Amino acid sequence: MGKLRTVVVMSSDGLGRLPLHIVVPITGWKPKFAGYPWFSKLSQTEKNGLTKTSGADAFQIRSVSRERFHKKIGKLTAPQVEELTYKVALCIGMDPGGINNKQGG
Repeated sequence: MGKLRTVVVMSSDGLGRLPLHIVVPITGWKPKFAGYPWFSKLSQTEKNGLTKTSGADAFQIRSVSRERFHKKIGKLTAPQVEELTYKVALCIGMDPGGINNKQGG
């Protein structure tokens, strides 16, 4: 679509043979997202580089070419990554098991 979109990169460098990364898209937060178990609320911080409260939509996980990346704006905290990993596991039908369930939204 020609737009720049903010994403959370979930895959490790060097994983797989293709120049792809698994990403979760980020969108502006809406109160109704709190009721969706696949959304993780991300507050704006200097560390993560977000400009507003946002939501990571684990239901729209996908792989994209590294060539499409523009720039890194920040980094999530370990608890935020754990929560998002839990949400991705829910979306792909896996039992998140030992992953903390932080549905705080």
